[in-house]
Amino acid sequence: MAQLIKLKNYISRYEKDMYHYPSQYSRLKMENWNRLRELWQEQKNDQPVEILEEKEKHNTKWPTLFKGKEEEMVKEEQARKLDLPEGEKELKQYFLDKLLPFQLKWASSTTHEMSFLEKDFYHDERLKYFLQRIPDTFLILYSPIFKLKNHLLDGGEIILISPVGIEVITLLEKSYDRRITAKDNRFWYIEENNVQAKMLSPLISLQRMERIIRAILAKHDVEFPIKKVVLSRTNVFEYLTEPYQTEYVGKEEHEDWLIAKQKFISPFKHNQLKAADLIVKYCETKSFKRPEWQQEEEKNNDMNRHNFL
Repeated sequence: MAQLIKLKNYISRYEKDMYHYPSQYSRLKMENWNRLRELWQEQKNDQPVEILEEKEKHNTKWPTLFKGKEEEMVKEEQARKLDLPEGEKELKQYFLDKLLPFQLKWASSTTHEMSFLEKDFYHDERLKYFLQRIPDTFLILYSPIFKLKNHLLDGGEIILISPVGIEVITLLEKSYDRRITAKDNRFWYIEENNVQAKMLSPLISLQRMERIIRAILAKHDVEFPIKKVVLSRTNVFEYLTEPYQTEYVGKEEHEDWLIAKQKFISPFKHNQLKAADLIVKYCETKSFKRPEWQQEEEKNNDMNRHNFL
Protein backbone atom coordinates (compact mmCIF):
# COMPACT_ATOMS: atom_id res chain seq x y z
CA MET A 1 0.00 0.00 0.00
CA ALA A 2 1.66 3.21 -1.18
CA GLN A 3 2.20 5.83 1.51
CA LEU A 4 0.23 9.06 1.49
CA ILE A 5 2.78 11.64 2.58
CA LYS A 6 0.75 14.75 1.66
CA LEU A 7 -2.96 15.27 1.08
CA LYS A 8 -4.00 18.72 -0.14
CA ASN A 9 -2.90 21.22 2.53
CA TYR A 10 -3.38 18.95 5.54
CA ILE A 11 -0.66 18.49 8.11
CA SER A 12 1.13 15.17 7.78
CA ARG A 13 3.27 13.06 10.09
CA TYR A 14 5.66 12.59 7.21
CA GLU A 15 6.43 16.29 6.94
CA LYS A 16 7.62 16.15 10.57
CA ASP A 17 10.08 13.31 9.95
CA MET A 18 10.34 11.96 6.40
CA TYR A 19 13.24 9.72 7.33
CA HIS A 20 11.37 7.89 10.09
CA TYR A 21 7.71 7.38 9.21
CA PRO A 22 7.99 5.54 5.86
CA SER A 23 9.98 2.66 7.35
CA GLN A 24 7.87 2.66 10.52
CA TYR A 25 4.68 2.37 8.49
CA SER A 26 6.03 -0.55 6.45
CA ARG A 27 7.12 -2.40 9.58
CA LEU A 28 3.84 -1.88 11.43
CA LYS A 29 1.86 -2.89 8.39
CA MET A 30 3.77 -6.14 8.05
CA GLU A 31 3.43 -6.95 11.76
CA ASN A 32 -0.32 -6.44 11.65
CA TRP A 33 -0.76 -8.34 8.41
CA ASN A 34 1.17 -11.34 9.74
CA ARG A 35 -0.90 -11.43 12.92
CA LEU A 36 -4.20 -11.02 11.08
CA ARG A 37 -3.26 -13.84 8.74
CA GLU A 38 -2.43 -16.06 11.73
CA LEU A 39 -5.83 -15.38 13.24
CA TRP A 40 -7.49 -16.04 9.89
CA GLN A 41 -5.68 -19.38 9.65
CA GLU A 42 -6.71 -20.29 13.20
CA GLN A 43 -10.30 -19.44 12.37
CA LYS A 44 -10.19 -21.56 9.21
CA ASN A 45 -8.87 -24.47 11.27
CA ASP A 46 -11.68 -23.97 13.81
CA GLN A 47 -9.24 -23.04 16.55
CA PRO A 48 -10.78 -20.80 19.21
CA VAL A 49 -9.73 -17.17 19.19
CA GLU A 50 -8.85 -16.03 22.69
CA ILE A 51 -11.00 -13.17 23.95
CA LEU A 52 -9.02 -11.28 26.58
CA GLU A 53 -10.52 -9.45 29.50
CA GLU A 54 -10.47 -5.67 29.56
CA LYS A 55 -7.66 -5.63 32.13
CA GLU A 56 -5.50 -7.67 29.72
CA LYS A 57 -6.12 -5.55 26.65
CA HIS A 58 -2.55 -4.20 26.61
CA ASN A 59 -1.26 -7.76 26.31
CA THR A 60 -3.64 -8.87 23.59
CA LYS A 61 -1.98 -11.16 21.11
CA TRP A 62 -3.49 -9.30 18.14
CA PRO A 63 -1.87 -5.88 17.65
CA THR A 64 -5.06 -3.93 17.12
CA LEU A 65 -5.49 -1.78 14.04
CA PHE A 66 -7.67 0.63 15.93
CA LYS A 67 -7.35 3.21 18.70
CA GLY A 68 -9.77 5.52 20.48
CA LYS A 69 -13.31 5.21 19.14
CA GLU A 70 -12.40 2.16 17.10
CA GLU A 71 -11.61 0.03 20.19
CA GLU A 72 -15.26 -0.90 20.55
CA MET A 73 -15.23 -2.13 16.97
CA VAL A 74 -12.30 -4.40 17.82
CA LYS A 75 -14.14 -5.91 20.80
CA GLU A 76 -17.24 -6.52 18.71
CA GLU A 77 -15.19 -8.15 15.99
CA GLN A 78 -13.40 -10.40 18.48
CA ALA A 79 -16.73 -11.31 20.05
CA ARG A 80 -17.93 -12.45 16.64
CA LYS A 81 -14.82 -14.64 16.49
CA LEU A 82 -13.44 -12.21 13.89
CA ASP A 83 -15.81 -12.16 10.96
CA LEU A 84 -13.03 -12.55 8.38
CA PRO A 85 -13.37 -13.39 4.68
CA GLU A 86 -13.04 -16.99 3.53
CA GLY A 87 -10.35 -16.52 0.86
CA GLU A 88 -6.85 -15.07 1.25
CA LYS A 89 -7.36 -12.67 -1.66
CA GLU A 90 -10.46 -11.29 0.06
CA LEU A 91 -8.55 -11.15 3.35
CA LYS A 92 -5.89 -8.95 1.73
CA GLN A 93 -8.57 -6.55 0.48
CA TYR A 94 -10.20 -6.59 3.93
CA PHE A 95 -6.85 -5.66 5.45
CA LEU A 96 -6.18 -2.86 2.95
CA ASP A 97 -9.64 -1.39 3.55
CA LYS A 98 -8.95 -1.38 7.30
CA LEU A 99 -5.67 0.47 6.72
CA LEU A 100 -7.18 3.27 4.64
CA PRO A 101 -8.52 5.30 7.62
CA PHE A 102 -5.08 5.15 9.21
CA GLN A 103 -3.40 6.33 6.05
CA LEU A 104 -5.76 9.29 6.13
CA LYS A 105 -5.06 9.83 9.83
CA TRP A 106 -1.31 9.95 9.26
CA ALA A 107 -1.85 12.34 6.34
CA SER A 108 -3.99 14.76 8.35
CA SER A 109 -2.58 14.79 11.89
CA THR A 110 0.48 14.66 14.16
CA THR A 111 0.70 14.14 17.91
CA HIS A 112 0.25 17.89 18.48
CA GLU A 113 -1.72 19.17 15.48
CA MET A 114 -4.49 18.14 13.12
CA SER A 115 -6.33 19.34 10.05
CA PHE A 116 -10.01 19.16 9.15
CA LEU A 117 -10.20 16.11 6.90
CA GLU A 118 -12.90 16.14 4.23
CA LYS A 119 -14.97 12.97 4.68
CA ASP A 120 -15.13 12.47 0.92
CA PHE A 121 -11.55 11.20 0.99
CA TYR A 122 -12.70 8.04 2.77
CA HIS A 123 -14.64 7.21 -0.40
CA ASP A 124 -12.29 8.66 -3.01
CA GLU A 125 -11.86 5.77 -5.47
CA ARG A 126 -8.95 7.43 -7.28
CA LEU A 127 -7.03 7.86 -4.05
CA LYS A 128 -7.89 4.31 -2.99
CA TYR A 129 -6.62 2.99 -6.33
CA PHE A 130 -3.18 4.57 -5.94
CA LEU A 131 -2.82 3.67 -2.27
CA GLN A 132 -4.01 0.07 -2.45
CA ARG A 133 -2.49 -1.11 -5.71
CA ILE A 134 1.03 0.33 -5.50
CA PRO A 135 3.72 -0.92 -3.03
CA ASP A 136 4.81 0.68 0.26
CA THR A 137 8.08 2.07 -1.08
CA PHE A 138 6.18 4.51 -3.33
CA LEU A 139 5.33 7.84 -1.68
CA ILE A 140 2.32 9.85 -2.85
CA LEU A 141 1.37 13.52 -2.77
CA TYR A 142 -2.32 13.75 -3.68
CA SER A 143 -3.53 17.13 -4.97
CA PRO A 144 -0.91 19.05 -2.96
CA ILE A 145 -1.08 22.83 -2.67
CA PHE A 146 2.30 24.51 -3.15
CA LYS A 147 3.31 27.72 -1.44
CA LEU A 148 5.90 29.53 -3.56
CA LYS A 149 6.98 33.10 -2.76
CA ASN A 150 3.72 33.70 -0.86
CA HIS A 151 1.66 32.46 -3.81
CA LEU A 152 -0.50 29.34 -3.58
CA LEU A 153 -0.58 26.91 -6.47
CA ASP A 154 -3.11 24.12 -6.42
CA GLY A 155 -1.30 21.10 -7.79
CA GLY A 156 -4.28 18.97 -8.79
CA GLU A 157 -1.97 16.22 -9.99
CA ILE A 158 -0.65 13.11 -8.27
CA ILE A 159 3.06 13.03 -7.46
CA LEU A 160 4.45 9.51 -7.12
CA ILE A 161 7.96 9.24 -5.66
CA SER A 162 9.63 5.85 -6.07
CA PRO A 163 13.14 4.85 -4.97
CA VAL A 164 14.39 5.61 -8.50
CA GLY A 165 12.44 8.66 -9.65
CA ILE A 166 9.38 10.91 -9.61
CA GLU A 167 6.27 10.60 -11.76
CA VAL A 168 3.89 13.53 -12.06
CA ILE A 169 0.58 11.92 -12.99
CA THR A 170 -2.74 13.20 -14.24
CA LEU A 171 -5.64 10.77 -14.35
CA LEU A 172 -7.70 11.43 -17.48
CA GLU A 173 -10.79 9.23 -17.68
CA LYS A 174 -13.86 9.62 -19.87
CA SER A 175 -16.62 7.19 -20.79
CA TYR A 176 -15.36 3.90 -22.26
CA ASP A 177 -16.44 4.50 -25.87
CA ARG A 178 -14.41 7.70 -26.26
CA ARG A 179 -10.97 7.90 -27.83
CA ILE A 180 -8.53 10.60 -26.80
CA THR A 181 -6.25 12.11 -29.43
CA ALA A 182 -3.11 13.89 -28.26
CA LYS A 183 -2.52 16.55 -30.91
CA ASP A 184 -0.08 18.98 -29.31
CA ASN A 185 0.86 20.63 -26.02
CA ARG A 186 -2.09 23.01 -26.21
CA PHE A 187 -5.17 21.09 -27.34
CA TRP A 188 -6.29 17.47 -27.38
CA TYR A 189 -9.48 15.98 -28.80
CA ILE A 190 -12.08 13.55 -27.48
CA GLU A 191 -13.83 11.52 -30.16
CA GLU A 192 -17.22 9.82 -29.80
CA ASN A 193 -19.29 8.50 -32.73
CA ASN A 194 -16.89 10.18 -35.18
CA VAL A 195 -17.49 13.57 -33.55
CA GLN A 196 -14.50 15.39 -32.04
CA ALA A 197 -14.61 17.81 -29.13
CA LYS A 198 -11.64 20.01 -28.21
CA MET A 199 -10.15 19.97 -24.70
CA LEU A 200 -7.15 21.61 -23.07
CA SER A 201 -4.11 19.37 -23.08
CA PRO A 202 -3.34 17.82 -19.68
CA LEU A 203 0.32 18.46 -20.52
CA ILE A 204 -0.15 22.12 -19.58
CA SER A 205 -0.68 21.41 -15.88
CA LEU A 206 1.81 18.52 -15.91
CA GLN A 207 4.55 20.72 -17.31
CA ARG A 208 3.82 23.42 -14.74
CA MET A 209 4.05 20.87 -11.91
CA GLU A 210 7.24 19.39 -13.36
CA ARG A 211 8.86 22.85 -13.47
CA ILE A 212 7.97 23.44 -9.81
CA ILE A 213 9.47 20.14 -8.69
CA ARG A 214 12.62 20.62 -10.80
CA ALA A 215 13.10 24.09 -9.36
CA ILE A 216 12.73 22.82 -5.77
CA LEU A 217 15.24 20.02 -6.27
CA ALA A 218 17.70 22.21 -8.21
CA LYS A 219 17.66 24.84 -5.46
CA HIS A 220 18.94 22.20 -3.05
CA ASP A 221 21.30 20.49 -5.51
CA VAL A 222 19.30 17.25 -5.59
CA GLU A 223 19.30 15.27 -8.81
CA PHE A 224 16.40 12.86 -9.22
CA PRO A 225 14.70 11.77 -12.48
CA ILE A 226 11.26 13.26 -13.20
CA LYS A 227 8.77 12.26 -15.87
CA LYS A 228 5.19 13.14 -16.71
CA VAL A 229 2.44 10.53 -17.06
CA VAL A 230 -1.03 10.88 -18.55
CA LEU A 231 -2.95 7.87 -17.24
CA SER A 232 -6.33 6.49 -18.27
CA ARG A 233 -7.85 3.20 -17.18
CA THR A 234 -10.87 3.69 -19.43
CA ASN A 235 -9.72 5.24 -22.70
CA VAL A 236 -7.37 4.65 -25.63
CA PHE A 237 -4.81 7.33 -26.49
CA GLU A 238 -3.97 8.13 -30.10
CA TYR A 239 -0.77 10.07 -30.79
CA LEU A 240 2.14 10.27 -33.19
CA THR A 241 4.97 10.60 -30.65
CA GLU A 242 5.23 11.07 -26.91
CA PRO A 243 6.89 14.33 -25.81
CA TYR A 244 10.26 14.12 -24.07
CA GLN A 245 10.13 12.51 -20.61
CA THR A 246 6.39 11.92 -20.98
CA GLU A 247 4.42 8.67 -21.04
CA TYR A 248 0.86 8.09 -22.23
CA VAL A 249 -0.68 5.12 -20.42
CA GLY A 250 -4.09 4.26 -21.85
CA LYS A 251 -6.38 1.38 -20.93
CA GLU A 252 -4.39 -0.99 -23.16
CA GLU A 253 -1.12 -0.18 -21.39
CA HIS A 254 -2.49 0.39 -17.89
CA GLU A 255 -2.20 -3.18 -16.59
CA ASP A 256 1.45 -3.50 -17.66
CA TRP A 257 2.24 -0.11 -16.12
CA LEU A 258 0.69 -1.17 -12.81
CA ILE A 259 2.26 -4.64 -12.77
CA ALA A 260 5.72 -3.12 -13.33
CA LYS A 261 5.26 -1.09 -10.16
CA GLN A 262 3.92 -4.02 -8.18
CA LYS A 263 6.92 -6.13 -9.19
CA PHE A 264 9.42 -3.38 -8.43
CA ILE A 265 11.44 -4.38 -5.36
CA SER A 266 13.70 -1.86 -3.68
CA PRO A 267 14.24 -0.43 -0.19
CA PHE A 268 13.76 3.26 0.42
CA LYS A 269 16.63 5.32 -1.00
CA HIS A 270 18.22 8.36 0.62
CA ASN A 271 17.72 10.50 -2.48
CA GLN A 272 14.06 9.45 -2.62
CA LEU A 273 13.41 10.50 0.97
CA LYS A 274 15.39 13.70 0.54
CA ALA A 275 13.42 14.66 -2.58
CA ALA A 276 10.13 13.84 -0.84
CA ASP A 277 11.12 15.87 2.21
CA LEU A 278 12.02 18.90 0.12
CA ILE A 279 8.85 18.79 -1.98
CA VAL A 280 6.61 18.47 1.08
CA LYS A 281 8.35 21.42 2.74
CA TYR A 282 7.20 23.65 -0.14
CA CYS A 283 3.56 22.61 0.33
CA GLU A 284 1.05 24.69 2.24
CA THR A 285 -0.14 23.30 5.58
CA LYS A 286 -3.23 24.37 7.52
CA SER A 287 -3.74 22.86 10.95
CA PHE A 288 -4.72 23.60 14.53
CA LYS A 289 -3.40 22.49 17.92
CA ARG A 290 -4.86 19.38 19.50
CA PRO A 291 -6.33 19.62 23.01
CA GLU A 292 -3.75 18.66 25.63
CA TRP A 293 -5.54 15.45 26.64
CA GLN A 294 -5.59 14.34 23.03
CA GLN A 295 -1.88 15.10 22.66
CA GLU A 296 -1.10 12.91 25.66
CA GLU A 297 -3.15 10.04 24.25
CA GLU A 298 -1.38 10.29 20.91
CA LYS A 299 2.04 10.30 22.62
CA ASN A 300 1.13 7.12 24.46
CA ASN A 301 -0.04 5.54 21.24
CA ASP A 302 3.21 6.46 19.51
CA MET A 303 5.17 4.76 22.26
CA ASN A 304 3.28 1.51 21.73
CA ARG A 305 5.06 0.11 18.69
CA HIS A 306 2.78 -2.94 18.57
CA ASN A 307 -0.19 -0.88 17.40
CA PHE A 308 -0.95 0.53 14.00
CA LEU A 309 -1.77 4.20 14.61
